[in-house]
Amino acid sequence: MAMYTIEPERRTLHGKFSREFPPVLTIDSGDTVVYRTLDAGWNLEPRLTRNGSQKRFEPRDPATDFGHALCGPLAIRGAQPGMTLEVQINEIRPGVWGWTYTDGWDRVGTGEMDHLMSWTLDLNTMTGCNQYGHIVNLHPFMGVMGMPPDEAGMHETGPPRYCGGNLDCKELVAGSTLYLPISVPGALFSVRDGHALQADGEVCGTAIECPMERVSLTFPLRDDLHITTPRANTRAGWLTMGLHEDLNEATVIALNAMLDLMEEQYHIPRPDALALASLVVDLRITQIVNGVRGVHALLPHGTIQ
Repeated sequence: MAMYTIEPERRTLHGKFSREFPPVLTIDSGDTVVYRTLDAGWNLEPRLTRNGSQKRFEPRDPATDFGHALCGPLAIRGAQPGMTLEVQINEIRPGVWGWTYTDGWDRVGTGEMDHLMSWTLDLNTMTGCNQYGHIVNLHPFMGVMGMPPDEAGMHETGPPRYCGGNLDCKELVAGSTLYLPISVPGALFSVRDGHALQADGEVCGTAIECPMERVSLTFPLRDDLHITTPRANTRAGWLTMGLHEDLNEATVIALNAMLDLMEEQYHIPRPDALALASLVVDLRITQIVNGVRGVHALLPHGTIQ
């Protein structure tokens, strides 16, 4: 299998999803791509003020680059709608700085919030320290991994979709495998939005947003797996994702997808799957800040024999 590299440059960066964007690279199923990515805000150096850093990536097209700094799109030969793209997350290595910003929308009723934390990231200890001396353990993952929907025009990078995108799921660390429904020929996969650390919910609207020095992903095509919403095999267990503007609806989607997975993996009838899910499946709020809410159902490994 071949290995390729994609660097963040004018040719490879875009701020929307679109089935009309030509691929910057075409690979075969099972090939590996190593990325270097910008942070979510197109910054080239640490963000020290709420208005951004002293230097951002330029030039940018206001029509196509108003959004997260996506790297891609990547085409996989033979990818067709109805198939599944398997994304094996081999390695994620963050840069040495990051930031967390509250966007002024007070979600908890305590008054106006507009605040920036600047982080120094230590890759030897895998910790981050901000300007106030707070120290946290890092847990890096990519916030956006996905493909465009089969709809004309350009689509915002903020809301996650059934074909992936801004999933913001903290379980998608190195060693995990993400499965995404393919909706367009070639798949046209893009990645970005490095997070050095984020909790479930992402309640202030950002994580520790950071550039990534190395993101290694392998892309097998699956024509034997047909899914309608993202799922993943992670260190924590199998998880299925529900995405909807309504949190209750997102919960139902995630749960139904988990029951599908339990039937497939353990060959048990759906009534048994539902009963067992009530005992061993946790429902978690992935994020509440992207317009489309996310819920993931988590089945820890080894809980069903």
